Amino acid sequence: MKVKTAIAFGVSMLACGLAMAAAPPLTVSKTVDIDASAAKVWHTVRDFNALNTWHPAVATDEIVEGKNNTAGAVRLLTLKGGGTIKEKLLAFNSAGHSFKYAIVEGVLPVSGYTSTLTVKPAGKNKSRVTWSGHFKRKNVGDNPADNENDKTATDAVAGVYQGGLDNLKKISEAQ
Repeated sequence: MKVKTAIAFGVSMLACGLAMAAAPPLTVSKTVDIDASAAKVWHTVRDFNALNTWHPAVATDEIVEGKNNTAGAVRLLTLKGGGTIKEKLLAFNSAGHSFKYAIVEGVLPVSGYTSTLTVKPAGKNKSRVTWSGHFKRKNVGDNPADNENDKTATDAVAGVYQGGLDNLKKISEAQ
């Protein structure tokens, strides 16, 4: 009986592993160099409830749970093109100029999404901003439709990051 149980357990673990393999972990990272100090750029991006002040796709950003810039805070983003994204702040490091968050629910074609935004000095009055994320596509099945596959998920996240970083650069260098 123990052998049958062990075999059944092994087969079920193998099946779980194969199911997980259908949706591999994905990563996107975008970086921009800005002709402004890291302190100045951090001042623009640091508030978890102010993405709408520098990301062109976000109409409103409000804390709906917890306290701004405190792990556990939840923000609700309303997008200019329609739809919402709810995100939870996982870590906030003001001295290190970085924060990490996760998508709780939303319109992006991703699941298990976590992201980190970091601002670092890159010379006198220069900074480097890196926005990176780890996730899976939302449809983790074996045969997702073309609009639900790995490329769609990575392209969507890359577009969000690039659009935000391009505008952050424009805003920071104009001030």
